[in-house]
Parts: sequence; structure tokens; C-alpha cells
Amino acid sequence: MSRRIDYSARFSHPPKRVYEALADRDHWEARTREMRKYSDNHVEEFAVSADGIHVVLHHVIPRSSLPEPARAVMKKDMVITRTETYGPFDERSEGRYEASVPAGPGSLTGTMTLFGHEDGATLLISSEAKVHLPLIGGKLEDLILTNLVDVFAVEAAITTDWLGRQ
Repeated sequence: MSRRIDYSARFSHPPKRVYEALADRDHWEARTREMRKYSDNHVEEFAVSADGIHVVLHHVIPRSSLPEPARAVMKKDMVITRTETYGPFDERSEGRYEASVPAGPGSLTGTMTLFGHEDGATLLISSEAKVHLPLIGGKLEDLILTNLVDVFAVEAAITTDWLGRQ
């Protein structure tokens, strides 16, 4: 079984401007720099082409920072590789993400849709967590998605701040 959750990041900037931020390596570097307050992370790959945007982020969450149910499964620091891709922008952009943990007992995937509205832009992120462990899988899926929403909220705030300074 799996669990799903949606998160909407709202921006006062038009969607084209938000997309331009996503297509700017400086934005991603600023984001990872700010996120280092929470865990070690960096931009591993970044590319922009006619096909869109491709970003690979590397996160390390110390085992001591993990909630107890996760520590029962993860015997070392949690190393997460997150890949995000956004298609070209044409009034909107659609993308996908995947987060992987070596030897992790599940998967985390999602879609992203950037679109405009009268007040600016929204980045809708739909996520699905699957943990293949009897008895505690559902608890871990809920835990992952709850923490993921917190991460997305912080990242959206960083993007909003970055856009305001450009």
C-alpha cells in the first residue's frame, strides 16, 4: 500500500518568473545553502536545455535526527538523492521528482505542476510514499509525507525570498 499527499506552494510572482528561478543554478545553490541549517546537502547535478530543467540534490540526515520509527529501520545516516525534472515552460510546466535512499525499504516519487493564477503562481507537488515493511510501513509513509510537506514549505519560503531579492 502507499500514501499520497499534495502540497501547494503559492508565489506572488508570475509563473514564468518562478520557472526562471528554477532554471537558475544560483537559486538552487541559495536553497541548499539555507537548507544546510537542517542537514548536509548540495547540488550534485544541474542542467537546463530546450527539454527543461534537470536537478539532482544530495541530502544527508544524521541518524540521530531521525524519528524513532525511522531509526529502527535506518542503521546509519540517511543519504537521500533527489532528482527533479521540469519540462519546458509554456504558460505552465510539469515535472517529476524521485527521492532514493540506498537500501531503503521503499520509494518516494511525485509530480510537480507550475501554473499561474490571478495572484501569481502555484507549484502543486503531488507525492506518493511506499514503504515495504509489514506493520510499520504505513506509519513510516505518514512520517515521510508529513516531514516532506515541512521541507517543501521551507523550500518555497526560500524561493519566495530569493525571487524578492532579484
